[in-house]
Amino acid sequence: MLTSWWSTPAPAPEPRTSDDGRSDSSSDDNTQEVDADQGNVLSHIISHLRPGADLSRVVLPTFILEPRSMLERITNFMCHPEMLLPIPEIDDPVERFVAVVKFYLSGWHIRPAGVKKPLNPILGEIFTCYWDLPDGKRAYYISEQTSHHPPKSSYFYMAPDHHIRVDGTLKPRSRFLGNSAASMMEGVAFLSLLNRGEDPSKGERYLLTQPNMYARGILFGKMKYELGDQSFVRCTELDLVAEIDFKTKGWVSGTYNAIGGVVKRESTGEVLYELSGLWNEEMYITDVRTGQQEMFFDGRKSKPSPPTVRPIEDQEERESQRLWQKVVQAVKNRDHEVATDEKTLIEDRQRQEAAMRAADGIEWTPRLFRRVRGGPGGSEEGEEDLEWFINAHIDPRLPPEKIAEQIMAIYPVIRGQKPDPSSVIPPRTPDIRPVSENPIEAAAGSRLAPAQQSDLIDFGTECSAPGHADGAATGDAGALKPTV
Repeated sequence: MLTSWWSTPAPAPEPRTSDDGRSDSSSDDNTQEVDADQGNVLSHIISHLRPGADLSRVVLPTFILEPRSMLERITNFMCHPEMLLPIPEIDDPVERFVAVVKFYLSGWHIRPAGVKKPLNPILGEIFTCYWDLPDGKRAYYISEQTSHHPPKSSYFYMAPDHHIRVDGTLKPRSRFLGNSAASMMEGVAFLSLLNRGEDPSKGERYLLTQPNMYARGILFGKMKYELGDQSFVRCTELDLVAEIDFKTKGWVSGTYNAIGGVVKRESTGEVLYELSGLWNEEMYITDVRTGQQEMFFDGRKSKPSPPTVRPIEDQEERESQRLWQKVVQAVKNRDHEVATDEKTLIEDRQRQEAAMRAADGIEWTPRLFRRVRGGPGGSEEGEEDLEWFINAHIDPRLPPEKIAEQIMAIYPVIRGQKPDPSSVIPPRTPDIRPVSENPIEAAAGSRLAPAQQSDLIDFGTECSAPGHADGAATGDAGALKPTV
């Protein structure tokens, strides 16, 4: 239920804040035409790489940039509440499991125009939003970039009135494969039905993984997006697993966007259902016992429900839409030079902050998430692959309105909420020096040389200070107060 390094066009609205906090949209197909000049730029960059090279530190042209952060793009997979919300009330365990699989598959058809890559979140970047649900209730989403090298996007989603919670961490690894670029989608998500299960504090839990993503034709031919390889939905408590194969098109035969899969008893291997079709159009489910086939999901007719985001003027500097607003506008305007300049300012600031932390011996810590308490006997044993967990106690036994209060106390989510300056984690050493009165403007003096910029954006944000990795090398929302 997660998203990818690369993404494709959408036939329906996609989350994006407008002046009233709602979303706008765009549509296209999943093939992108690249003009001669763009193709020459991309070919020049890729020609310096070897197959298997890590693309996270490669400077790529802005025409393949999606104008929003990965933290925001993850919300695509919460955009079909009409499928998610009824699930906890389904009494039959097999039917309930199949409904979770259907919800999982419903998010893949949502995608932006062309073959695009979301903005790489900076360390400590935050994105929150909420959904006004059809029944008048609400669902909430909180996310933070908990690591930058390697990238890790951690997130939390909850619909208190419907006993649904999702915890996840997305860990994409990008690779160059000749005429293709791949994003190997590591990381997991746990979907919890809090009114079910043997443990009332955790509910009935579903473990979800995601397929890998491929951008084909990046050197020659038309650029094309594909999902590929295997993913699964597993509920150990129900002894059920869905093994899903996202099929890539072969050189001679096959078709784009095909899926296959089975729902089976994990202990015996007994197949109950088969899955088939196209993940962006019609998908079918077949009852193996009866042979009856029916439509499972039709991406062409399904309209996503985008979330609402607080106005940019109410956001902190490190919240996604405020942080990237100038870059986003420049990309929408196809002004590659401005997009590059604004992106460089943000990344220069990260370098400056990283150098300060290294000099002062400060270890960066996420602001809204904590390490998973896993391992034998740990309270979160079995959840180690999440790595990061929302740093708050959310009691599912409380009334929904009290749970909502607990969620909104973590960080502002709904319109009208503003960050509390006292909630910013102070520096870990008392003598830390400020970056400047305005660190982003101060970074302007350390721009890349014009020849290095040339309508390009560094998606990898090479912010590592010498001798430091991960959090010690990038922007920080925990150890440095944001400039407002």
